[in-house]
Amino acid sequence: MTVKTCFFLLICSALPAAIFFAPVSATMPVSASHADDRASDRAAIRAHIESIFQAFINKDVQKVRATHSEDWRGFLEGSSVAIRGIEEYMQAVGVGLRNPNGGMSGYKITDYDVIFHGDLAVVCFVADVERRGGITTKLRILDVYAKRNGEWIQTSSHTAVHPDAIAKQLSTPVTVSPQMRQNILDAREAVWRAYFTNDRAALEKLIPEEAIAINDGSPVWSDRARILAGAQQFAQSGAKLVRLEFPKTEMQVYGNVIIIYTTYLYEIETQGQRRTMKGRGTEIFVRRNNTLVNSGWHLDDGN
Repeated sequence: MTVKTCFFLLICSALPAAIFFAPVSATMPVSASHADDRASDRAAIRAHIESIFQAFINKDVQKVRATHSEDWRGFLEGSSVAIRGIEEYMQAVGVGLRNPNGGMSGYKITDYDVIFHGDLAVVCFVADVERRGGITTKLRILDVYAKRNGEWIQTSSHTAVHPDAIAKQLSTPVTVSPQMRQNILDAREAVWRAYFTNDRAALEKLIPEEAIAINDGSPVWSDRARILAGAQQFAQSGAKLVRLEFPKTEMQVYGNVIIIYTTYLYEIETQGQRRTMKGRGTEIFVRRNNTLVNSGWHLDDGN
């Protein structure tokens, strides 16, 4: 064995011990469970987050602005695009801050964690939030903090509704305002009139591909193609709609889904002869791309 070979084996045998005893801080980010020396930083960041919540409760516009950096980036609840800079951030939160009857009234932070990367910190937490008017929700938040001039400040954040809160929202009936109700009724009538006038463009917009219809007196369940064909056949028959009424309508709204319970009456004229049809029905609408589409219905004569 040569001297060169002995030296190589000696170096290799020493490597595992050197790697094993290497300081953790040199190979891993510093988390709350590993960083007793970052206790003051953790406390400062937690206090800063608490101060932001309190500023929103107090509607303290100056405090909200001061706790976010000029180059802030991120997403808030409902954001469809990234928010860039403090001006866009203040514009996004301004409505709630100006509304005396809205906004946050209380909060509780849970499942809190922070990890450090030098003078940057990533904070993950869940917050139960109370809003004025008795509304409660749960948020899932990721904040990025930077230490600048010896002080921690929030530079980025991603705020989203927690999955538990989303599930609750989607299963809770929505309070239907008079304007919402009228919009739904207008959308429902538009579908009926489009069918009887064979307005193909409107029907293709309002009747989705997955539509299922059970019509009074028909043993066959209709899909979208059969629905469109029925409208065309009605138009080719020469008949026309002369009267359409919905004497009674009730509705339930869950998230983007609307269930309508109704009675109906319509009158058709064919070659000078009129025929009146009436019954009851259940109709399903879904809000999709800001349009109410009629995904299904079940009509019968009520007997």
